[in-house]
Amino acid sequence: MNFPLIKVLKNGLLVELDYMHPQEQEVVRALLNVVIVEGKTYPQKQPLSQAEFSAYWLSKDAFVVKTSVENATHKPKEILGAFYLKPNFPGRCSHICNAGFIVQPGFGGQGIGRFMGEAMLLIAANLGYEAVMFNLVFETNIPSITLWQSLGFEIIGRIPRAAKLGEEQVVDALMMYRPLG
Repeated sequence: MNFPLIKVLKNGLLVELDYMHPQEQEVVRALLNVVIVEGKTYPQKQPLSQAEFSAYWLSKDAFVVKTSVENATHKPKEILGAFYLKPNFPGRCSHICNAGFIVQPGFGGQGIGRFMGEAMLLIAANLGYEAVMFNLVFETNIPSITLWQSLGFEIIGRIPRAAKLGEEQVVDALMMYRPLG
């Protein structure tokens, strides 16, 4: 595949998707920590240190979506979203991958998630994965569930009371799966 991948978002913003570079890691870690502290979509309870972030997010392939330098309305190369892609299981099951996604607050609903999701499916197939599986999609994360189902994912299981989201809210998590190719 040739990177970066280019897309015009719903709001007219020109963005590019590329492999994450070392100088972008801290911005992505900070964004992930904002999402973790928000407590609605990721299982971690506390912000991740650099070492924890590296072990979790950078174990295989990581990507970012950022504004294009051609865009005069935003700072050049502002990171708007990111995702990782890695085997979900070891060895004989490593042909099934897993991915995790984050979008900058205030940029939801602009098509960044769909752009990353569609790109992830192409990248995963290109890297030789045969399927994608999400282990924990909280049932309250309706935008993600809707997106993944629109991209051909099926709900293959439910983990009762999987997540304790705060204020004593306990929710189920869904397992979602999509074959590639």
